[in-house]
Amino acid sequence: MSLAVVYSRAQLGLDAPQVTVEVHLSGGLPGLSIVGLPETAVREAKDRVRSALLNGRFSFPARRITINLAPADLPKEGGRFDLPIALGILAASGQIPTTALADYEFLGELALSGMLRPVRGVLPAALQAQTAGRSLMVPMENAAEGALVKDAHILAADHLLAICAHFGAGPTLAAVKAPPLPRPENIPDMADIQGQYRARRALEIAAAGAHNLLMSGPPGTGKTMLASRLPGILPPMTEGESLESAAIRSVSSEGFAPESWGQRPFRGPHHTASAVALVGGSSQPRPGEISLAHHGVLFLDELPEFERRVLEALRQPLESGSISISRAARQISFPARFQLIAAMNPCPCGHLGDQLKSCRCSPDVIQRYRNRISGPLLDRIDLQVEVPRLKHPPITTTTDNSQEDSITVRSRVIAARNRQLQRSGKANQLLENHELAEVCELGKSQKALLEQAATHLALSPRACHRVLKVARTIADLSGTTQLGINDLSEALGYRGWNAH
Repeated sequence: MSLAVVYSRAQLGLDAPQVTVEVHLSGGLPGLSIVGLPETAVREAKDRVRSALLNGRFSFPARRITINLAPADLPKEGGRFDLPIALGILAASGQIPTTALADYEFLGELALSGMLRPVRGVLPAALQAQTAGRSLMVPMENAAEGALVKDAHILAADHLLAICAHFGAGPTLAAVKAPPLPRPENIPDMADIQGQYRARRALEIAAAGAHNLLMSGPPGTGKTMLASRLPGILPPMTEGESLESAAIRSVSSEGFAPESWGQRPFRGPHHTASAVALVGGSSQPRPGEISLAHHGVLFLDELPEFERRVLEALRQPLESGSISISRAARQISFPARFQLIAAMNPCPCGHLGDQLKSCRCSPDVIQRYRNRISGPLLDRIDLQVEVPRLKHPPITTTTDNSQEDSITVRSRVIAARNRQLQRSGKANQLLENHELAEVCELGKSQKALLEQAATHLALSPRACHRVLKVARTIADLSGTTQLGINDLSEALGYRGWNAH
């Protein structure tokens, strides 16, 4: 048979559209052409495939070989099509049987020796192959990643010969079993934090309601230390959240490590990061830091040191939970439901309000420094807390057993989050305005307090809604169904930074 059809998957954002690899052998001068909008790496597959077949003791047909990657208007990139192209040539030339190929999909880059090298984006491809009812063959290094998809039939090999033997008279490949779920190790503990009770309380509220948090204080007061403890007190990820987070990392330049399955991501980009690095982009759109932090934490240390346009790019994703990247050829959306934790000094020298060192900054310098953070962005941060220097900093080599550990705090966070899920099916930070009116019913005294605070602190309607969400979370932590005046007062206390 001079025509063979093999199935594969392209990569388009988090999607893995099907690609049909059609290989036709015809008369004429020997040659190989690839059509169907292939990019440079795909066009170079002809040289890798030819060497791999010859080194595997197969014959390379001395005929006119035409390879079509359908659909023709979908861009094809990377070395992921090497394996299906090689199998298509072998099937079209009669060197392997073609009867069973329709039940499989193939991904893999070929070395010149015929060895299989890993590719990116195997997890989305495994999800789509499972939906299509086909088995997926991948390089051995991608096996654990693909097997994370429940009910997916994943086969893995380290050489082209092993796959050819599977379809011939040789040994068949066994399905890859899902790896055991890892246990998180060496997670920073809340017990390590000495003092800073108000900041600890704000961190617990942020974890319980998925709220954004800004910490301001002199250098060395524990802001970064506090932020690094947040993943350890967040509720565990659901299977759906784990799949979404893993799929994003799978298509990123970093790739996905199966041992990180089920662990909430913690991303801390440097303040020199560009807007593309933060929100994603490039000519071939890739997820940025906000998408890599999906269902996790994005920590921005030294917040005012980020470029203004970089910070402004966060405003829309903080509201919508996604980012759309538009290019001339395509538009791709990535999820970006992250929890923003930011830290900053109160002034350029860092010692405004410091009890041990005097501030050298003039009021104008301080104002220009704080103006680097726009009002609309600050308006989207639910909790704003000062982290002062301790009067008597503990200097000890042992852990203070009086401090609550992450396990204790996390139990309260999980209980509060479960109350939110039972009530509205989502964390408080995600509540819409009409849902907020139902779960945050205010009495006469609470309304008067909120109106007075909104006038005194110049709070926008969005800020008032966020105050109510925080108050609802505080009530959930205490286990009360009705918002009390104390809940609302504490929530308003975390907006006072706006007035400085």
